[in-house]
Amino acid sequence: MSKEAIDPYMEQEIAKEKSFTFRLNIFFLATFLIFGVLIVRLAYLQLVQGPTLKKEEASIATKSVSIPPIRGTIFDSTGENRIAYSTSTQSLYMSLDKNYTLEENKAELKELISNIKKVFDQYGDPEKAMTEQEIETALDISYRKNYGYTPRRIKTDLTDKEIAYFLAHKDEFPNVEVVEENIRHYDEDTVAVQTVGYMKPFSSVIDPDYGLEYYLKAKEEKDPTLQYLDQEEVGYDGVELMFQEELRGTKGLKTFPVNSQNQISGEAELTPPEKGNNVWLSINKEVQLATEQAIMDQLEYLQTTSNPSVSAPNAKTGFAVAMEVDTGQIVAMASMPDYDSNVWTEGSKSQEEIDAIAPFSSNGTIREVYQSYGNKEESYKHPSSTVLLGSVIKPLSVLIGLQEDLFTTSTLYNDQGVGKFGKKGYESSVRNSGNHSYGLIDPASAIEHSSNAFMVEMVGNKLYEKYGAEGVDVWDRYMKEFGLGVSTESGLPNEQSGLREYVNEAKNSSSQSALAYASFGQQGKYTTLQLAQYTAMLANEGKRLKPQIASKITDVEGNVVKEFGAEILNTVEFDSTFWDEIKSGMNSNAQGFEGFPYDYARKTGTSEQSVGGVTVENGVFITFAPRDNPKLAIAVVVPEGKFGSNSAAPIARKIYDAYDQYIGLDGTPKLEKSQDQSETSE
Repeated sequence: MSKEAIDPYMEQEIAKEKSFTFRLNIFFLATFLIFGVLIVRLAYLQLVQGPTLKKEEASIATKSVSIPPIRGTIFDSTGENRIAYSTSTQSLYMSLDKNYTLEENKAELKELISNIKKVFDQYGDPEKAMTEQEIETALDISYRKNYGYTPRRIKTDLTDKEIAYFLAHKDEFPNVEVVEENIRHYDEDTVAVQTVGYMKPFSSVIDPDYGLEYYLKAKEEKDPTLQYLDQEEVGYDGVELMFQEELRGTKGLKTFPVNSQNQISGEAELTPPEKGNNVWLSINKEVQLATEQAIMDQLEYLQTTSNPSVSAPNAKTGFAVAMEVDTGQIVAMASMPDYDSNVWTEGSKSQEEIDAIAPFSSNGTIREVYQSYGNKEESYKHPSSTVLLGSVIKPLSVLIGLQEDLFTTSTLYNDQGVGKFGKKGYESSVRNSGNHSYGLIDPASAIEHSSNAFMVEMVGNKLYEKYGAEGVDVWDRYMKEFGLGVSTESGLPNEQSGLREYVNEAKNSSSQSALAYASFGQQGKYTTLQLAQYTAMLANEGKRLKPQIASKITDVEGNVVKEFGAEILNTVEFDSTFWDEIKSGMNSNAQGFEGFPYDYARKTGTSEQSVGGVTVENGVFITFAPRDNPKLAIAVVVPEGKFGSNSAAPIARKIYDAYDQYIGLDGTPKLEKSQDQSETSE
């Protein structure tokens, strides 16, 4: 059949059939692809996302509440005394849903306080009863301590009956909640409170402007097990902050099953918190308490004595550090007066309360702290805890002179009572204390007699003659090698490195005057801890040890996690005769050492400085004992205490006695020895 003979109708039908077949194939292909995607998606959900979705399903069906970790204990060096410890307790909190300072709400507030007090009176411990005024103060209705949304802690350590009542009558107290928390307690004997530090809620230490950098970083933590709770108490200063990670412990978790109405529908599953590790301080409680008492007794004596040569009515604070020469362990660190750090367990403080505590809550042995004279303006008219060294620098001045070949151990200097420096014809003069003249003296005698003239002319002037303006850099290098002007690296938070005032003197006046004044202790202000480290370095002949605040860390089972031994930061190498020379010269007259059974090296200091336009005298004293086999180094500072021999030295004697009694300057505790003798005689 020819092409022309095909029926047009047939052509149309064939075309329709082809089109239908094509569309049908497309339909089947699309259906196949859709089912293929669904199968792959179902497989992905089942095999890949299944475990995750199951967890999400479980989380929707449960509600979890984090439980703050149980903080570890801080012991003294013996392990027999708890300096800081935590207990679990139930506390009553309340959130304010209205402004109770408004007149329209005062009647409601009065009724609320009355009802809370009735519960306390009926079901609480009578010894912990609260007045209506105390309850109102805790509620902080004027927002002096807390933001409006912050729950107020009204009372801690609730009795079982109090807890039961508040839980059973939530409709009567809709904004009141019973919260389980850990309360930090501190030894009521106030043992080294500024060194130990204190705690604050996490929410209060993460302020962008005033928060601690350590916690600002922790705020970004993604791991939920490491995240902090807003009301979790964290270390804010001292050892509490220094060993925050070791002490903190691990959070617990309480998980409740809930129904579709988000109501608890079954028993809770508890993952208990784990207690943190325990920190053992190097501080011995008995030696520490003896040190604190010695300072307070001496301050009272200085303020009340009728002896005009000793009287120091403005001596209101004292600072002391006792450091073991071989180990670097700090057995006592006292900043007095102190305060009872248990006040922080009472909850948030108003600014007025914080200001009242401030002069006593900061550690004056490691940073600049001002005495309390009623107001800041008056306080700034008196020296801080960081004072000029005075004559306690003289052993180091002599060491520098010997090491730099400015003189020898046998060099004699004719002390006529005055040392001069400066351009000839325009010299400035520095006199010895009391205008004493000592005649021919060697370097050891210059230390013993505390000759300012020797230091100026034999050390300050000669360093300038040898190095010119660079002499200040040479002096600065020696100071830093002995820990003066640099951190002691104790690890305590906010430790200051002191003030190297000779640097400013060189810039503003002259390098020669800077060296002259620095040579006898009038151009450097350093902390008591720095002085103790420096003294220990004189005692052990050149090894600068890291001050150890802790001796070890143990876990909850008592296993040792970490120990802290002697750590040498740097060493200076001097001829042994140089060390012998300065040690033989450390024989200053010191009050309070009558009958002391050990030969001890010591240097008194009386630093003069201008404060508020008035010249004041600060008492400074450094010592180590025994002289030939040193065990303990001590530094004491009494701002405005006048002569160090009268104000600071008696404190050091009592520290020695306590250390000898409980630890032993010869390695044997005298208390133990006396007890053994008593038992033998019986």
